[in-house]
Amino acid sequence: MPRIALVGFGTVGRSVARILSDGDRDPLVLSHVCNRQVERKVVDWVPPAVAWTSDFEDVLRSDADVVVEVIGGLEPAASWIRRALEAGKSVVTANKQVMARAGAELMQVAADRRLHLLFEAAVAGGVPIIRGVREGLAGDRLQRVLGVLNGTCNYMLTRMEDGQVSFDDALREAQDRGYAEADPTADVDGGDAQAKLAILSAVGLGRRIAVDAIPLRSIRPVEPVDFQYARRLGCTIRQVSRAEVLDGAGTDVMASVQPMLVPVASPLARAEGSQNVVVVGGPHGGETAFRGFGAGGDPTAVAVVSDLEAIARTGSTAPRYRRPAAEAGVETDFEASQYLRFVIVDRPGIIASLAGVFLRHGLNIDSVLQEPDWPKSALPFVVTLEPCSSRVLQAALAEIETFDFHARPPIWMPILPRGERCS
Repeated sequence: MPRIALVGFGTVGRSVARILSDGDRDPLVLSHVCNRQVERKVVDWVPPAVAWTSDFEDVLRSDADVVVEVIGGLEPAASWIRRALEAGKSVVTANKQVMARAGAELMQVAADRRLHLLFEAAVAGGVPIIRGVREGLAGDRLQRVLGVLNGTCNYMLTRMEDGQVSFDDALREAQDRGYAEADPTADVDGGDAQAKLAILSAVGLGRRIAVDAIPLRSIRPVEPVDFQYARRLGCTIRQVSRAEVLDGAGTDVMASVQPMLVPVASPLARAEGSQNVVVVGGPHGGETAFRGFGAGGDPTAVAVVSDLEAIARTGSTAPRYRRPAAEAGVETDFEASQYLRFVIVDRPGIIASLAGVFLRHGLNIDSVLQEPDWPKSALPFVVTLEPCSSRVLQAALAEIETFDFHARPPIWMPILPRGERCS
């Protein structure tokens, strides 16, 4: 009968405690709750036998079998996880930053002591992607991961599309609903998804990549008009996390987190509201998609408790240690068709000026789109390019940005190919 010490009693911690306290969770027993200023956190719906403490040392000295870490942040969480393992306690964590940056070291500590270190809740909330790729797809050799990994961004982008609301209004709604923090930087600028992608690369692709080596591009420049043009191209817009194993290259994994145009038939386009979608692919099983809610306390708590149930089924001794993921470098230059949106002060010769830059950089125009009835002082139009190097495109844009006809800076987004498959 595993005894559970819950460290952290915020949104996720409270949801975990509610599930464990609902009277139908044998053999799991919530024995301790640890939180700063815990006297402000005590609630009457937790069983009276639960011990409340502000001191993590009490948890280490306790008879708890499993420590659940849901305090977030890199420190002291990483140190506390290590100390819990060294004290002979298995650990379940929802901490993506810890697992992305210190996961390999902590997994080794757990393996040396034959203890569990489970982290399903660290990626995609309630979507069972870690267990899915580790166990359900263990017979394949996965080569690619594509994902909508941040529920906050996905909620905002779908609101911008469906309601034609601004970025700022969509962010305010996400904060009001509890999907976004007061400081949304990690979500909208990609840091949250970056850590999750690093975990998926290690677990799913067997390649351990440095978190900060994954390039990021923010969703902040996306505007409602971009969804109008995306729809004309048979697409929508999502924050896409992408990692793909490269064969025969000096660097092993191509990776990025950025807004992309996604064909409406893609599983990624079907992520609505705060949902996450992860698509993995290998040479034998083809593509497999996982979908569910990725933001909010309850979905994350479901993943935490599912890990606890797994420990209860298998016992306190963890199974044999899995071969560690290989260290890999990151290639950041993607080849893809590109969407470029300009907002200009209209005058003759603008298309010719752009075409001259594209010609000098060897870039081929695929189409030019312009919606009617926009003011000449801030006229949006779109150029799509045939597949090209993102590095070459950025060099061309650096030249284009020096022109004096821009009302707002141009933006670019790759276009995910239609019917793309993993081979």
